[in-house]
Amino acid sequence: MAKKIIKKSSAFYDSFFRSPNPDKETTHYCPGCGHGNVHKFITEALEDFEVADKTIFVSPVGCSVFAYYYFDTGNIQAAHGRAPAVATGIKRAHPKSIVISYQGDGDLGAIGTAEIIHAANRGENITVFFVNNAIYGMTGGQMAPTTMIGQKTTTSPRGRSAENEGYPIKVVELLNQLEAPIYLERVSLHNVKERNKAKKAVRKAIKNQVDNKGFSLVEILSGCPSGWKMEPVAANKWIETEMVKNFPLGVKRDRSDEIEASEVKIHIADAEEVKEQLGLNSLIEKVYPKADTLEKYKNPGIKVAGFGGQGVLLLGVGIAQTGLMEGYDVSWIPSYGPEMRGGTANCHVRISDGEIGSPTVDNPSVLFAFNRPSLEKFESEVAENGLIIYDSSLCPNAPVRKDVEVLAIPARQMADDLGNGRITNMIMFGAYVGYTGVLSKETVMDVLKVIVSRKKLIEINEKAIKAGFEFGEKAAK
Repeated sequence: MAKKIIKKSSAFYDSFFRSPNPDKETTHYCPGCGHGNVHKFITEALEDFEVADKTIFVSPVGCSVFAYYYFDTGNIQAAHGRAPAVATGIKRAHPKSIVISYQGDGDLGAIGTAEIIHAANRGENITVFFVNNAIYGMTGGQMAPTTMIGQKTTTSPRGRSAENEGYPIKVVELLNQLEAPIYLERVSLHNVKERNKAKKAVRKAIKNQVDNKGFSLVEILSGCPSGWKMEPVAANKWIETEMVKNFPLGVKRDRSDEIEASEVKIHIADAEEVKEQLGLNSLIEKVYPKADTLEKYKNPGIKVAGFGGQGVLLLGVGIAQTGLMEGYDVSWIPSYGPEMRGGTANCHVRISDGEIGSPTVDNPSVLFAFNRPSLEKFESEVAENGLIIYDSSLCPNAPVRKDVEVLAIPARQMADDLGNGRITNMIMFGAYVGYTGVLSKETVMDVLKVIVSRKKLIEINEKAIKAGFEFGEKAAK
């Protein structure tokens, strides 16, 4: 005879070992809190759809962060309000995963407003669960974006007023103005009937993503008895009599049946397409063999640092594109201050014989320092036995470390001698190639013709590369 076993969903941990609660078998949420209900609905759906093993939760600041304790899934914690942006990145990188952004009202409706609007407007194929209890529950009961007119909080002790604090934000109505979202619904947890509707909404929002239909968001009205200073029963009654009047329940949009379920198509550009997109078409016909270099200089992680306007980012682009033409996997990512010129600027470059896991370079094997502040800031980060190339014209003090190679080159002075102080970066580029042999000078020269936008400057930049190359080659000997 068949029997049905009622037990905890397999999408929950068997024991909540991550929780600081001494009882590892139960959740730590306050009595009357709705998070436990929502957790249960989500795990049951993940189990039924058999997707728990490929689900990734994104949990930002607030009570939602505690999802990490309970869900036996992937989990990434995000900065306050940034969960939709992080979820977008995860979904783009792992399109066959199920990505859930799990957020509260103080998070999604305040600092995260821009993030949720733009993720929804792009129609990202993610699922967002938005728990709305009209208060900052975790951090002391302050007024939230969804706090209602007249509602008292620790920061609105006389009650929220429209004249002073404005009106509460209605998130699903706001997102319903956009074209892209597939499914938007507001539900509540204040009684059994509404909890059953909430369970169905949670399932639909997850199923939409399983079927690759697009962006779904479910707003869930939930009690916060501790923050509201009410008993749980009174809190549920208050949701029914007060919150629902301000936040009407129901489906605001459902295009789930209009959208066909689809397979995720992943496009991986080959090397030729990448070269074409970078404008390197003119070089495709020529074969650029990899340069022969010493083992210690292979597969460098490079950081180029200086002031804006010194050509720091262009140098990084030049190194990366030269490596690309010689058949390496490469990456380049910039980082710079708000000023166009004179502010800080640096970039990270990787040149690798194999696939690159991350474009960032925390401990560079090669550091280009264009000025004294950059040398002082990044010298300590260079890997042991790494290489520091610095402009001795602008850095009067040499590096103090003894466990790295150092190439001092008066690059700015050499640039001035050639008649143009703005070619310092190409002198540094040439010096690196001449000193290490990691790239071919011939490839550099061909790439130079592509990356220098003003054609009349190509000749002076070629002179800079040659001068730097000769300096580096001589230093290596």
